[in-house]
Amino acid sequence: MRDSSIRHRVGASLASILNSSDSLLSVKKSDVHTGDIVFVKTRNSRYEIRVLDQGNYEVSGGWFDRKGTSPAFITIAGCTWGGSTILTEVVAACGLRLEFGNRLVTSTIERITVIPYSAAN
Repeated sequence: MRDSSIRHRVGASLASILNSSDSLLSVKKSDVHTGDIVFVKTRNSRYEIRVLDQGNYEVSGGWFDRKGTSPAFITIAGCTWGGSTILTEVVAACGLRLEFGNRLVTSTIERITVIPYSAAN
């Protein structure tokens, strides 16, 4: 039985975790292009992520605003359930936590909105 809440029992296999990732509402790195904007609403913050080139992003909001470092030019490691298992091909996935290249891990993602560069102009 698949756990739709994405909460995994201690001892859950990597295979079961990866199988549950198929049902996540997510945005893959391959789905976004230079100039696209991804808005991510977490339980505690909001982030604006502008896609740059070659896996780089310009990020504002949340922790970066609180630390006075917005906009930050950074990579995205992927998304995690809060442990060491990470989906590296994902920019954001509802129910998971976003991990930036500086090892910052957000609270749980609640909503994702993508604005394609072509629609913003």
